[in-house]
Amino acid sequence: MPSIVVRQLVTLFLLSFWPFICLGTWLETPTEFARRDASSGHFPTHSECYNSQGTAEQCVPEFENAAFRKPVEVSPTEFTCGVRRPSRFRHQTRAGGADLHCDARIADQSHPPALLTDFNDETNATWWQSITMEEGGVQYPTTVNLTLRLGKAYEITYVRLKFANPRPESFVLYKKTKAGDAWSPWQYYSGSCRATFDLPERAPILRANETIAQCTGEFADILPLRGGNIVFSTLEGRPSAGNLEESDVLQDWVTATEIMVSLVRLNTNGDEIDFAVGGRCKCNGHANRCVKSSTEPGEVGILEAQLACDCQHNTAGVDCQQCAPFFMDRPWRRATETEANECLPCNCNGLSNRCFFDAKLFEKTAHGGHCIDCAGNTQGPHCEHCLPDHWRRHGEQHCRPCQCNQIGAVDGQCDEGGQCRCKAGVEGQFCDRCADGYHDIGPMGCSSNDSSTNGSKEVELKTKRLQMAEFDIQYKRRSVELVELQIVELQRKLGRYEVEAEG
Repeated sequence: MPSIVVRQLVTLFLLSFWPFICLGTWLETPTEFARRDASSGHFPTHSECYNSQGTAEQCVPEFENAAFRKPVEVSPTEFTCGVRRPSRFRHQTRAGGADLHCDARIADQSHPPALLTDFNDETNATWWQSITMEEGGVQYPTTVNLTLRLGKAYEITYVRLKFANPRPESFVLYKKTKAGDAWSPWQYYSGSCRATFDLPERAPILRANETIAQCTGEFADILPLRGGNIVFSTLEGRPSAGNLEESDVLQDWVTATEIMVSLVRLNTNGDEIDFAVGGRCKCNGHANRCVKSSTEPGEVGILEAQLACDCQHNTAGVDCQQCAPFFMDRPWRRATETEANECLPCNCNGLSNRCFFDAKLFEKTAHGGHCIDCAGNTQGPHCEHCLPDHWRRHGEQHCRPCQCNQIGAVDGQCDEGGQCRCKAGVEGQFCDRCADGYHDIGPMGCSSNDSSTNGSKEVELKTKRLQMAEFDIQYKRRSVELVELQIVELQRKLGRYEVEAEG
């Protein structure tokens, strides 16, 4: 049986026997909770991102109650008991029960949404409580929404609700995969799936529809009158659950930044709920912890990140979802158990610290790091070519200007040894002087001193021109390569300017 499925079954088994576990308010601290889960084999402990030899390997943060002390919003706000006015409620039992009081103005009689995710124990139980039917307004089709904001993306294993009074007849779990997304249904609960949600009960889950939200009547019974639990396991029944690392669809399915419980049909004399969410801070296998984020307000969209992964493997981003600057030699990938997929540095020959990922270059050469802003009079994807009219001495990184004489040289380009192409009768590395037997350097080269030797000089001139033509062919071939590189760079800059213009 795949290990991930075993873990899910262990999760459900353990949850079934815990006597008092509230949604976000556990009998133990979050650290104790994570340590116990790890030691029981429920999930592996968080791991280091490099082994003893310094080799990168997959790493994950600790398994935790992601809801602990996270903010919850109730909508409409006045549907929290005691907000509109002091009210009475009663814990339902077979023998009835004594009247209790709820008043938002009195601390020990208030039940605000913050108590959904706080810490409590059996001697100090806390919970959020809705208004009662006696107060009116909560009957169907009125819906009460509880929205939990996690602060960043988490990979969720289960959501657990604990009701002090009878469980709602119908409610829905929703989630957002990332900030700014629309709400997506995770699971429907109802004793009347077809009548309430127009859905069949327990629709089959196939590989073609692994992200379908099922409707179940499993937890719709009014019994137990107190302490009814509901557990939603995100991967239960999903065909690809045993191969989560290779399933992008299921990776998105278990990812949530916000979770909403939408109470549709309440069985209420005052619904009381606690909230717990088991999962890990989502870091894509490239970090073993999350830390307080330094992200500026609004930078990541509607939901400002309160946490961020402490990214390793040369990755970056709130979820380590991209390669860090200058580590773009291959595409970013999520780490797996067999491959860390660390991001690799661009090869700029020490002449640039900036680059971008070039998909076409990667397809052609298996190295996608395209360097920009090359220093030392260089250019090219790896700063490997000299700029026009420059040359590189053997063993040096930087290129030197050719410094060809504007009158005596054919053009400004020189060969790999720094020799400029001289006109007839001109010599020197820079073509800046007349050869023996020549004088008066000019636009046509240098003139011969002896007119009687014009015939032989003409032959020499033609030979020189032939050599220059051959040199010119080689130069043009190299120029074409350089122009192609310049076109790629111009296209990249043009694309950047267009994006900036649209912004």
